[in-house]
Amino acid sequence: MALKIGIVGLPNVGKSTLFNALTKSHSAEAANYPFCTIDPNVGIVEVPDERMGKLAEFSKSVKKIPTAIEFVDIAGLVKGASQGEGLGNKFLSHIREVDAIVEVVRDFVNPDIQHVSSEPDAAEDVEVIETELILADLSTLEKRGVDFEKKARVGDKEAKIAASLIARIRENLNAEKPARSVEIEDEDERKILRELQLLTAKPLIYGVNVAEEDLQIFDVEAFRTKAQLPVDAKIVPISAKIESELIELSDEEAAIFLTDLGLKESSLNRLIREAYEVLNLITFFTSGEKETRAWTIEKNSTAPNAAGKIHSDFEKGFIRADVIAAEKLLEAGSESAARDKGWIRSEGKEYIVTDGDVCVFKFNV
Repeated sequence: MALKIGIVGLPNVGKSTLFNALTKSHSAEAANYPFCTIDPNVGIVEVPDERMGKLAEFSKSVKKIPTAIEFVDIAGLVKGASQGEGLGNKFLSHIREVDAIVEVVRDFVNPDIQHVSSEPDAAEDVEVIETELILADLSTLEKRGVDFEKKARVGDKEAKIAASLIARIRENLNAEKPARSVEIEDEDERKILRELQLLTAKPLIYGVNVAEEDLQIFDVEAFRTKAQLPVDAKIVPISAKIESELIELSDEEAAIFLTDLGLKESSLNRLIREAYEVLNLITFFTSGEKETRAWTIEKNSTAPNAAGKIHSDFEKGFIRADVIAAEKLLEAGSESAARDKGWIRSEGKEYIVTDGDVCVFKFNV
């Protein structure tokens, strides 16, 4: 099952245009009026990775199977959504179902495209969205906190942990800080935080939709300062106009178009990779004549954990894994040459798989 990334923002900031570009489709209605998206549009998006194509060519693979993320285009949020304005609770419930959020904000002026404010202001967009998410989380904690406090008073251990965590989160929210900024002390607290399903606990990327001519000169740090974002906030400038034009072109034409604009790659490729990164994910590969495939695992996963992504029997009967970095395998020119150089390692159950590893698992069931 693909992990879900929700695309959120105020009406008419370019969310649906970006979704269509991401999914190379026209499935999301992109119109010049608020709430043209009501029910979420969903699309599966491949995670771009040059290594997979090179490995497939190296192995003369019949098939290539990339890893993927599910993107969800969620209806536009408005001020007061936490109190039921606009699509209110329906909007918020859709966000609750995703694993991470891309917050699209508009940083261009176009009199032909309406904005809920008379003058688009990306920093103001950020403030409106995050205020509504914070208010929604405070409401959630108010409802859930009472139950935990009652149980804590009669000695329930888990409830005591939850009550302490909720108090710290509430303090941050009241100071206009998201739940994700609270330091989690142990796995018990992490489990409770997941169960609370707080909107501001979800990993977040800011997708700043800019005019075509501003894409190369966009100042990320100036925007970070203006929007009062933390130093580790992920900010990706995007031109929805450019991206919507790219999906109409062949790969060769798109490459020429990007070069003419002075760009190395599509901004959406970076956005997809950043989404993968904020979810704390890495890729490992299996590669042979039948297929080259990219597999998604969490960082710090062991070799048996990775083997289990392929099949549960691989994890249960794990013996060892032959491992080499994709770059080293390609550099060697052949598997036998890589073995002669000692670049293919035999790793046991304690091995932590790293991004780009090419693995062959040995198992016994």
